[in-house]
Amino acid sequence: MVLLRTSWHRPLVLFSAAMAVMAVVSAVGLLVDDRVLVGAPIWAKPFKFAVSFVAYCLSLAWMLSLLPSGRRVGWWAGTVVALASLVEMVIITGQVVRGKRSHFNHETPFDEALFNAMAVTVVILWTGTLVVAVLLLRARIADRASAWAMRSGILLALAGAAVGFLMTQPAPGQRRGVSKVVGAHSVGVPDGGPSMALTGWSTTGGDLRIPHFVGMHALQLLPLLVMVLTVLTPRFARLADDRVRLRLVLVASGAYAAVFALVLWQALRGQPLTRPDGLTLGAAGLLLAAVTAGARTALRPAARRPARELAA
Repeated sequence: MVLLRTSWHRPLVLFSAAMAVMAVVSAVGLLVDDRVLVGAPIWAKPFKFAVSFVAYCLSLAWMLSLLPSGRRVGWWAGTVVALASLVEMVIITGQVVRGKRSHFNHETPFDEALFNAMAVTVVILWTGTLVVAVLLLRARIADRASAWAMRSGILLALAGAAVGFLMTQPAPGQRRGVSKVVGAHSVGVPDGGPSMALTGWSTTGGDLRIPHFVGMHALQLLPLLVMVLTVLTPRFARLADDRVRLRLVLVASGAYAAVFALVLWQALRGQPLTRPDGLTLGAAGLLLAAVTAGARTALRPAARRPARELAA
């Protein structure tokens, strides 16, 4: 497992600290401000975004500290991500203070300009993350399990972030230049209907926020898997073999990608996460069988390395 370093990307760390404060401010807002917007407490959006940004930007700050080369390019890419994220949060919070929705809002020229500015910041953020992904793909990191957990995690995070672009497409009945709202989180039902507690995900239709969430948080969960495997190594001798850990990470990465594709497919079909149909359940069953077989294969003892390789 790659050891933690102290030279984490400072702008991303500072932004994460600011978002931790923002999460507390938003939590207070949830308690004292009873306004509701699109069926949810008005401070729920900045709270969820702040918490998500803490996890996302700290993960990037850590990964950038592990780059053996390209650190200057990585520093600029991370700084761009931090600045774009800051602009997005300022707009989201400002709209909450005004009592207006931040996403998909075309009610007035000012609201539309703010939403367009957010769209630009998202593209910039995605591009900055893509640069970090390229650096990680090119980097020579000694622990292969850690390297591929980070590479798979950031590629899946990019895929998850890209789901946001699907949300900006006009929903049925909406027209660009005419409708006050253009775009939606939900598929098959209007935004603001019955939803799950805490997440706010629709319980009556599809919800693109689900694959968005699943993809984005691969950035934390796959590296966390490597940490868990490392902790378990003293108890399970087979995990001491770096090839076994690598195979487990690759199986987990493939499984995670398949789960992301499954929940995206489910959402695009207008199906709630809580009410999967037979087709979705069948696909989930096949996925579970494939992952089980893959994990069993990954845990098989690795073949002995040739003496010449061991001596090298």
